[in-house]
Amino acid sequence: MITYLLKSGLLLAVFYIVYKILLENEKMFHFNRIYLLASIVFSLTIPLQLFSLGSVFSNGNQKIQLNQIMIVTSKAVLDKINYSQILIYFLAVVYGVVTTILVVRFIRNLFSFYFRMKKSKVEIVKGGKVVLTKEKVLPHSFWNIIFINQEDFENDMIPEELIVHEKAHLKQKHTVDILFVEVLKIVFWFNPLYLLYEKAIKLNHEFLADEAVNKKFGEVRNYQNLLLDFVSHKNTLPLASNLNYLITKKRLLMMAKEKSPIRMILKVGSVTTVYVLLLFVFNTEVIAQSSINAKNQNDYKISYDTTSVKEPQFPGGIEKFYMFVGQNFKMPTEFAKQKMEGKIFMEFMVEKDGSLSEFKIVKDLGYGVGDEAVRVLKLSPKWIPATENGKPVRVTYNLPITIQAPK
Repeated sequence: MITYLLKSGLLLAVFYIVYKILLENEKMFHFNRIYLLASIVFSLTIPLQLFSLGSVFSNGNQKIQLNQIMIVTSKAVLDKINYSQILIYFLAVVYGVVTTILVVRFIRNLFSFYFRMKKSKVEIVKGGKVVLTKEKVLPHSFWNIIFINQEDFENDMIPEELIVHEKAHLKQKHTVDILFVEVLKIVFWFNPLYLLYEKAIKLNHEFLADEAVNKKFGEVRNYQNLLLDFVSHKNTLPLASNLNYLITKKRLLMMAKEKSPIRMILKVGSVTTVYVLLLFVFNTEVIAQSSINAKNQNDYKISYDTTSVKEPQFPGGIEKFYMFVGQNFKMPTEFAKQKMEGKIFMEFMVEKDGSLSEFKIVKDLGYGVGDEAVRVLKLSPKWIPATENGKPVRVTYNLPITIQAPK
């Protein structure tokens, strides 16, 4: 999980940097909207390795290097493991509490629109549903509804440009983008990159709505002045598309900026290249490492450096395989008497039917340690075999085992 989060975060950062450098200042708002949303989706899915490019370069039998299994009897390691488990439980509780608080806040914000609509006057204005609220707020929209201050509306103080601006938000379904990011912010609240994406997406929404207004009225200068007149209003809602969201110099300048088709084509090409490269780099077969610990049947402490491998798979995962080895490994008596320690290297084949074969002791310590490792591997249940292009293939595993006799 940690490896997945790190990869996902790295992809989010790379895509965001590319956006800031190449796209943010370009007048290609529809493409930018797609890019920002696609970047989030890619960052969440690519690390899952739903498919792999590694088979393109395979040449028959593949070989996978496993990290070591360490069989020791150190009490210090046991104490360390207990602390690690306590830390994991503590972090899980913190995550659950924070996530629960964020979910409650999110639901409360959603229901706030419903309650405001129930206690306010609703009218149909030019084919759109408008809720007239008593709160002094700027025009804003959510889902398929525009919220406007009742007093300002009845006194004709709401310019038509502002209504068109909010209708553009509704027509282009900007609320869906906001809700999507809000949900991700709840799940991944510890990742500040989602805040940056939310800010970029909302600002791009304003660019799109401003563009719709200027296309209809064609009076950029008047519209800019109109926005500046409303900039002092600060009462907004977090899930709504708000008129005054980041009324900055950049947004005002963007309205009058000219498009450059050649530059846009070059930047789209550059962005596409980045996507392809990242897809290739992150979706080839990558080894991810973690650590677990357990005891075998002889009460020897076993510290595992595990490897998460997609193909093939031991029933229950590679961690279960390491536990299987540890639980079945019996320290040879003579080796224990000598109070020795060292590392052996084993090699075995996972066949097309999932059975293990071709056991080989690459490096032994003597005293029957290598033979004991072979005996344990022969006890292994069948694995889920590796596949290439839908067909089972044989895969060789290299397994180092560090053994420390009790002292």
